[in-house]
Amino acid sequence: MTELDVRTTPAEELDESTQSVTQGERWLKLLDRLNDLSITKHFDAYVDVPWDDPAYALDPTDPRWELDPGLDPLGATEWYRNLPQTDRARLGCELVASKMKIGLVFENILKRGLLEFALTLPNGSPEFRYAYHEVIEEAQHSLMFQEFVNRSGYDAPGLGKRELMSTRRIVALGRRFPQLFFLFVLGGEDPIDYVQRRELRSEREIHPLLERIMRIHVTEEARHLSFARHYLKRTVPTLSPWHRMRLAIGAPVILGSMAQLMLKPAPDLVERYAIPADVLEAAYTKNPEYKRETVASLGKVRKLCVELGLVRWPFTVIWRKLGLDPRTV
Repeated sequence: MTELDVRTTPAEELDESTQSVTQGERWLKLLDRLNDLSITKHFDAYVDVPWDDPAYALDPTDPRWELDPGLDPLGATEWYRNLPQTDRARLGCELVASKMKIGLVFENILKRGLLEFALTLPNGSPEFRYAYHEVIEEAQHSLMFQEFVNRSGYDAPGLGKRELMSTRRIVALGRRFPQLFFLFVLGGEDPIDYVQRRELRSEREIHPLLERIMRIHVTEEARHLSFARHYLKRTVPTLSPWHRMRLAIGAPVILGSMAQLMLKPAPDLVERYAIPADVLEAAYTKNPEYKRETVASLGKVRKLCVELGLVRWPFTVIWRKLGLDPRTV
């Protein structure tokens, strides 16, 4: 089983060795490093996760699945605290399984979009090798997530048919408008990366199976986030004003919707546990702390959008309307 450093590596730390050269050389050095890490620090879903170790057994009534009121807004509600212990644990476990299933669907879209992106690259392109490394790594993540869902005993649905139909347009962006596609990638990956790192830094006891999966995920996602950010830094300035305007409009809409998808409980779980509407309002819609955490989870990608000139008037109005402006939460 591949060893994991207890310290998780933020994506920005991957860029420290690329600061004293030209932009083109910096990009090539970053790709070389990312490709090297994909060879020397990669993981296999069925080798690096000890699924059949008794210490990793998944019992959905294990108290370690209970939601931490300091980390999860639903866990802080009186409604949740008044549930029987086994229900609190099972809901917490199924919430993890639900998010993993949604993450699996997102990674399916990501892999397909990356393959579309790779088809546009010429022979000799250094980005081609990296794109395929990422596809392989995301496939391993999907295997981990699905295995967790299977062992949880919860038939997590992922996305609905209508949402799945719309994913085809996102996949096509990998070929037609890769900058918008990689913005979508950051919108899906940054919020969950933020949540997982926060949980790994917390003092709460985490089930070892979940901890192992999260550590593998954040280790490899650091590379994926780094590539997406630097690809955007490199290519957005070369776009036409029309395409930059499309990015400026799309950024807050994509980031806001993706963050809610990754952070809120899925409708199936709400119905399954008959979570009252006023509880959801208290935990999410009318919860200032949740709104601040949502903005914080998008902090890095919003900072990137500012750097790229995408957060400017009149587009700042959209950020404010969607509650994504850190100055207004």
